[in-house]
Amino acid sequence: MGSKPLASASERFTSYDVAAFEVPSGREENWRFTPQRRLRGLHQTTTFEAKPTVAVAGAAGVTVETVGRDDARIGEGGVPADRVAAAAWSAFTEATVVTLDGTPEPVTVTVTGPGEGATAAGHVQIRTTPHTVATVVVENSGSGTLADNLEVVLADGSTLHLVVTEEWADDAVHAGAHHFSIGRDATLRGVAVQLGGDLVRIVSTVNYRGPGGDAELLGLGYADANQHLEQRLLVDHGVPHCRSNVLYKNALQGNGAHTVWIGDVLIRAAAENTETFEFNRNLVLTTGARADSVPNLEIETGEIVSAGHASATGRFDDEQLFYLQSRGIPEDAARRLVVRGFFGEILSKITLPELRERLEAAVEAELAVTGI
Repeated sequence: MGSKPLASASERFTSYDVAAFEVPSGREENWRFTPQRRLRGLHQTTTFEAKPTVAVAGAAGVTVETVGRDDARIGEGGVPADRVAAAAWSAFTEATVVTLDGTPEPVTVTVTGPGEGATAAGHVQIRTTPHTVATVVVENSGSGTLADNLEVVLADGSTLHLVVTEEWADDAVHAGAHHFSIGRDATLRGVAVQLGGDLVRIVSTVNYRGPGGDAELLGLGYADANQHLEQRLLVDHGVPHCRSNVLYKNALQGNGAHTVWIGDVLIRAAAENTETFEFNRNLVLTTGARADSVPNLEIETGEIVSAGHASATGRFDDEQLFYLQSRGIPEDAARRLVVRGFFGEILSKITLPELRERLEAAVEAELAVTGI
């Protein structure tokens, strides 16, 4: 069952059936950092009485379909690995499938919560056709409680630039699973941004269907007082000659602010000539905030190009502050510059100027909350 302790990421239990998972107690490895009392029952026997609103804005070369559970494409991205994702999979009644067939224009998928007090299950699949180059922004916002699955299926030779934002209202709870399936010689460039919500927990899994796949997953989180932001990743290298790079950065401020980053990379015996690196950095801005960071790297073959992992958590660098202040910059302005520089490496990878500027402004607004 899904609750047994894991000796290896290769043993991770997966199922589309919610009944195959035991109700977690909180002691399981994949639940031990999550405050279950704040999940509003999503991990138990949940009644989904609502559904999120999904809207897609794009150009020619984009096909948007609303399909039923019996559509043969559903499930091509991956299989749920925890009870909440399986519950959402078992409960959704219709899915939104977005097929990208060559448009160079960015496509925006807006997912809006069901409203305060309501609980919803959702399902979105984004798929490319062979050798397509596309950009997609998935914006999550609104109120209420949402459990959902996002499938991203990249056809051979295609490239997808994907940005997923979590900009929820203060009352919202979002437990989401991202399933990335990368075809031969396909490239994923993903940026995940977590800013809003009471509790946001995103579990991302990358798998490769053929050699030459390349995945870059970047992330940014900013947790305020009593906010819980959780990012869990598994990059599963099961075929040879693939690459992955993971870099997540979190900032925390306020009493009870909590970020969790779990980064698992599995290089299976067949995945020769793999190149992978993962890094998590956390910047603690005030007392009373807590960052948990666990990078894991498991290698089953000696024939790799490179593999590494690292994690760092710290407070403001006093030397940086001293340097800026010695140049006549006031302390509060110097602190803002340090945080901007900390996140700049992630935000600079967002290729859409309007979106990048909006997110930069959102980070500025977070900084203003406690007058940093």
